[in-house]
Amino acid sequence: MDVSNEIEALYRQLLEAWNNQHARGMAELFLEEGELIGFDGSQAIGQDEIYSHLNPIFRDHPTARFVSKVKGVRILDAKAAILRAIAGMVPRGQSDINPAANTHHTLVVLHHNGKWRIQLFQNTPAQFHGRPELVEQMTEELRALLT
Repeated sequence: MDVSNEIEALYRQLLEAWNNQHARGMAELFLEEGELIGFDGSQAIGQDEIYSHLNPIFRDHPTARFVSKVKGVRILDAKAAILRAIAGMVPRGQSDINPAANTHHTLVVLHHNGKWRIQLFQNTPAQFHGRPELVEQMTEELRALLT
């Protein structure tokens, strides 16, 4: 498997852990000092804090599932890369994306002890203030993945 595919596989594991509401599984994909910046701007640093942040969210809320499209992987050197993706969320019990929850995902990954691990996962709202056509364009691009 080439490096880009390995990094995309790590990203898919991250989203699968979210979609399955598996806080420990999600946290373990990060480096020990890895950082998560959530959709609402909350920040968690380190696997234990990431787990402690996610566990009550999954326990107390029926979180929507992510649908995503990788837009690019940039290899910075043999041990560092950045993945960019767009993502939408499908609320539990529904079949369509909620455009208000569209987001840009940025993953900074490092190769550590023979594995790619997440140093930073940032989940940035894609609200496109004053440009509803961009929200619709992103939503349609993500909806195409649902069929």
